[in-house]
Amino acid sequence: MSEPTSASELDREQDYLFLLYGRLDAVKAEAQRELEKVRMGTAGGTHQARSERDAMARIYEDRIAQLREVNDRLAFGRLETTEGDLRYIGRIGLRDADLQPLLLDWRVPQASAFYQATAAHPLGIRARRHLSTQGRSITRIEDEVLDATGLDDRPLTGESALMAALTAQRTGRMQDIVGTIQAEQDRIIRSDLRGVMVVQGGPGTGKTAVALHRAAYLLYTFRERLASSGLLVVGPSRSFLQYIEQVLPSLGETGVVLSSVGGLYPGVDARADDAPETAAVKGSARMTDLLRRAVASRQVAPAEPQSVWIDNERLEVHPGLIQRAIQKAQDSRKPHNEARNTFVSSALAALTNQLVDQLREGGDTIDSDDVRMLREDLRSSHDVRVLLNTAWLPLTPEKLLRDLYARPQWLATLTPSWPAERRALLERDRDAEFTVSDVPLLDEAAELLGEAPTQTDASEKEARRQRKRDIENAEQAIANMDVEGMVSAEALADGFAESGPRLTAAERAATDRSWTYGHIVVDEAQELTPMQWRLLRRRAPLRSFTIVGDIAQASSSSAAGTWGEAIRALTDDFRLEELTVNYRTPAQIAELAERIAEEHGLRITRSRSVRESEWAPVRIVAAAPVVAQALVDAVEADRAISTAGTLAVIAPDADVPELHRALSARFGPLVGLGVDGLQAAITVMGPRTSKGLEFDSVVVVDPDGIIGAEPRGVSSLYVALTRATQRLTMITRTADMF
Repeated sequence: MSEPTSASELDREQDYLFLLYGRLDAVKAEAQRELEKVRMGTAGGTHQARSERDAMARIYEDRIAQLREVNDRLAFGRLETTEGDLRYIGRIGLRDADLQPLLLDWRVPQASAFYQATAAHPLGIRARRHLSTQGRSITRIEDEVLDATGLDDRPLTGESALMAALTAQRTGRMQDIVGTIQAEQDRIIRSDLRGVMVVQGGPGTGKTAVALHRAAYLLYTFRERLASSGLLVVGPSRSFLQYIEQVLPSLGETGVVLSSVGGLYPGVDARADDAPETAAVKGSARMTDLLRRAVASRQVAPAEPQSVWIDNERLEVHPGLIQRAIQKAQDSRKPHNEARNTFVSSALAALTNQLVDQLREGGDTIDSDDVRMLREDLRSSHDVRVLLNTAWLPLTPEKLLRDLYARPQWLATLTPSWPAERRALLERDRDAEFTVSDVPLLDEAAELLGEAPTQTDASEKEARRQRKRDIENAEQAIANMDVEGMVSAEALADGFAESGPRLTAAERAATDRSWTYGHIVVDEAQELTPMQWRLLRRRAPLRSFTIVGDIAQASSSSAAGTWGEAIRALTDDFRLEELTVNYRTPAQIAELAERIAEEHGLRITRSRSVRESEWAPVRIVAAAPVVAQALVDAVEADRAISTAGTLAVIAPDADVPELHRALSARFGPLVGLGVDGLQAAITVMGPRTSKGLEFDSVVVVDPDGIIGAEPRGVSSLYVALTRATQRLTMITRTADMF
């Protein structure tokens, strides 16, 4: 630990911190005044003038939101160069009224030495100072001397700030690590935007923190490229998204889209999971061919000639006419609904020719005007509409998938080589809710089907023309204000008053399946199926990805054994980075978890824990009838040590309701359940829900039951055992277990 810092040093840093907050308040107030001036401006005048007004308002609104979010721990470090210059490092950059830098954004190149400099490679830095703050007050200063030349005698305290962060109590929300990023992590965070990077790391190595800080870094460094397309962060569950949702705003970024895979199809917010066996079938790449065959099966000519009536004229339509129209549409290579226009046009042309020939053979005289009228008669004929819809019906992805699940005979004709038990896994009622595994299938079907036809009238055409004018005006406004790269013309056009309420990138993306992102960050990526990777590939056609996870923590029975296999549906060209230092899990707990995993045949990435806990893992033996009471006693014992921080009870999913009731009877409102209970002092959940989360204390109930509950139960137990940052208790059913 460092020696007590002199009062004069504390006072000096406190004065500077007051200066920074004063400047932050001034910038915030200035932005608020400018926003109010813009809002008070008239909405009249030309559309160009209104566009400029809306552009200015959006820029000020975003700036104010950013300044509010970074208020906590505004500055956290200082660098002293070998020339004696001081650089203060913080969440955002600040300049004084003369545009001189007061605070460097942690993402700028000049701040990288705060994370990368070492005594062996000081990078021109004499000393690195960590500033601990509470509110707007300095509470502690810790110095690392990297080059003692010309410096006073200062204690070397390189890991104390990190240790303070690691041992801090958890709150149920993830905290950023911007003040304690380590060199191994910083190198990954600052890697180039291009291509696919996979970050492999065991529990506690900071994968999620690295991924989120990398997202913030990329948005800052490549803002112009990402301004219009945005950045998507995909997490494994709703609980995980709730856990991380405050991290990026605290780093100065408020425009990132957070979503689970279940939320990536517009209009569907899937939360339920299929049974593992069903999820494995739906996630398999073979579903691509099945959906393609399902769509093709809806493009079928009648087996026999069909009679249609146009006014008083009977027309016999041979299957060949319809088949030729189908073939012409299929040759266009367009999606089903878009190719249907070609089919209808071709069929109507052929039917018109047949009708004209038939009328002429009957003695009628037909001129060009008559031909146009006959074609319109055919188009409006009920019999013709039935004939054409029967051969090629417009479809929605939702209807296609529901029909596939609810019509076993149709499914059987599409999958003649499948065993009956595999087909049975897909069968369900037509009105059943879509699951997480259905979302990539809906997206795949939408890709095959294309947009369903709509009535295109003059108002819709005018709306498209107005949208084009809005974008042109927004581009001009951005150029006039000299704010290129800070906001996109498309985003401004979305926010114009004439277009309705302003939408965030997340809201726009949620309603637009064709939205593509400049970069995608995927956490817990070892869980994704080939179909889910295909969906994400469509969302980022430039293939710019940061993928983080741990192959050993995969819970799916069909999970891949290597990253090459895991992301094959995305790419075979990627670079692999590894995190090897365990920052979260104390050594005693990490060693226990790794030993149990390896004893059960799980291949893991071993890591080195940077610390030990005061408390050794505890094992309690309790037979089935008294497990609930044993749990209550274990929680009592843990809370006797400390009532601060968070405690998670992780048990087989089937046991979670009973254990929640037992704890609620004793601790009342202190107890939460699953996803919605993360803010409670005590939370009861299953292993999958706990993935990616961390707690001060963890009680794992019935480890053997967790192993036996699913095909990759050992992975789930490994996850559960590595969620604790301080204390771990295991309640087992027999004395010889583990």
